[in-house]
Amino acid sequence: MSERYKGYRIPKSIIGYAVRRYYRFKLSLRDVSEMLLERGVEVTYETIRNWCRTWGPVFAKTIRRKRGSSFKDKWHIDEMRIKIKGEIFWLWRLIDSDGEEIEILLQKRRNAKAAIRFLKLALKRVRVSPRVMITDKLRSYRKAHRVLFKSVEHRSHKRLNNRIENSHQPTREKERQMRGFKSPGGAQRFLSSMGVFRNLLKVGRYKYSAPDYRQKLKIAFVTFDDIVSSSQNYA
Repeated sequence: MSERYKGYRIPKSIIGYAVRRYYRFKLSLRDVSEMLLERGVEVTYETIRNWCRTWGPVFAKTIRRKRGSSFKDKWHIDEMRIKIKGEIFWLWRLIDSDGEEIEILLQKRRNAKAAIRFLKLALKRVRVSPRVMITDKLRSYRKAHRVLFKSVEHRSHKRLNNRIENSHQPTREKERQMRGFKSPGGAQRFLSSMGVFRNLLKVGRYKYSAPDYRQKLKIAFVTFDDIVSSSQNYA
């Protein structure tokens, strides 16, 4: 198998190195460019931007396919406010009880119709209803529960949903680092891929002993490197 993607002079491993760090950490494109320079690779931050736009979704799609949809059956659902070029949007997010992101969707509305649309998308992704859904007290969730999840336990309490509120933090940090998202479509594509990268690469330290934590990280790194090596075509 070739060590370079067709039409690229830089090896796959370097592209994977750059893309993984940009999606996984609070790094700017210039930060990643500097890290590559330290390794003897001279590329502009615009080149790295193009790599991320092209290969980020490709790698994310393969990660999602390899890991499947075996999420926990307790769902935490919330929405966060995002401003894009002066317009207000709502980023709907769904995670499971392990903190794994199941789905996100950027929408203009925060009403019941938007909630139902988002949860239908999530159901299409996992193909099974949750045992419990946990939300804040937004009324839109009540309607969505009646329409989609009548037999599912619905817990509505702000303090119960701290887990997902914490999961918004990486989005807010990346938004600040990028000085805001430039378009709704771009935000949806980037954040969707970022969540998939984090599902694979962010191994919860609090869940494991130090040796187990390091071993799981190594497995995640090998999985990602295999995906980078085997990827050939654009998504």
